[in-house]
Amino acid sequence: MAGDTQLLRTSLYDLHLELGAKMVPFAGWEMPVQYPMGVLKEHLHCRAAAGLFDVSHMGQVILPEGAVGALESLVPVDIAGLAEGRQRYAMFTDAGGGILDDLMVAKKPGHLFLVVNAACAPQDIAHLRAHIEGVEVITDRALLALQGPGAEAALGALVPGAAAMRFMDVAEFDWQGAALWVSRSGYTGEDGYEISVPAGVAVAFARALLADPGVAPIGLGARDSLRLEAGLCLYGHDIDTTTTPIEADLAWAIQKRRRTGGAAEGGFPGAARILAELAQGPARKRMGLRPEGRAPMREGVEIFADARGGEPIGRVTSGGFGPSIEAPMAMAYLPAALKPGDTVYGEVRGKRLPAVIAPMPFHPHAYKR
Repeated sequence: MAGDTQLLRTSLYDLHLELGAKMVPFAGWEMPVQYPMGVLKEHLHCRAAAGLFDVSHMGQVILPEGAVGALESLVPVDIAGLAEGRQRYAMFTDAGGGILDDLMVAKKPGHLFLVVNAACAPQDIAHLRAHIEGVEVITDRALLALQGPGAEAALGALVPGAAAMRFMDVAEFDWQGAALWVSRSGYTGEDGYEISVPAGVAVAFARALLADPGVAPIGLGARDSLRLEAGLCLYGHDIDTTTTPIEADLAWAIQKRRRTGGAAEGGFPGAARILAELAQGPARKRMGLRPEGRAPMREGVEIFADARGGEPIGRVTSGGFGPSIEAPMAMAYLPAALKPGDTVYGEVRGKRLPAVIAPMPFHPHAYKR
């Protein structure tokens, strides 16, 4: 296709082809959706051992140390209270309380380091530059995610200090003269790391990790099923400008300091609505669904209160089959009065099938606290 020639490629593109990856367009990039192992086995391998993901398409941004206050004017998160060597989940909000993007913010010596979603990166960077001076976009580094119970041993063999890190720690290490920016985090629900590495040594570093027999390359297909089992949102699907952080069940990410009565109450876009929903509760909320039987309820499936009649009460935003739980799972925005154990009905191919409201995550998190 002619449009494919315009797709961006990461530093690991040739390695993906060598490893037999099936490449697909994703957020303007040519990315591996799966390898010969297949999505199911890749998913299970990450849960049992360690998976290596290329996430270099995501935006890496540095802000000056003095930008803390300016960044706090864009997010409902406590940035000033973030300790050096730690990172925090955040979201850009708009005037209506909707979510422009979700991101990670790390406090490093002398600056802040942000990682934003690939599809939103151009808008996010423009948004930052409109409010903050000294925004530096990193274009010469790859970003890898090493996830799973074997991640600590695999990275520790190359970078011994990484094993001592805790969940959401950030640190810098040397590997053969290259500076690695490492966080103990990821988006699979497993223990693991995200590693920013100079583009020129990205392939060598990836090969060094893949030399460990417990490490396998994992594509976007398994990344999606892993994050869904972990109950984690995907921007553009489960969260967007039509959803507030409170509706999205992300209130945990808004620290006391930014809430009503806190030392830095409000002061971010959409604060009036977001703080009101924190106090009074939202009308709808992101909830987990466990469809009965084996048929998945995928994105777009309408949800009803009853087996017959009535108007839709919600819609599935992410759904599929969970290889680790051996059952279908889904997320949907539903009336906040519903509670775990309640039954609703998803309309699949003209038939309404029952699904039970279920707590998330569907598969337990395994972060190293």
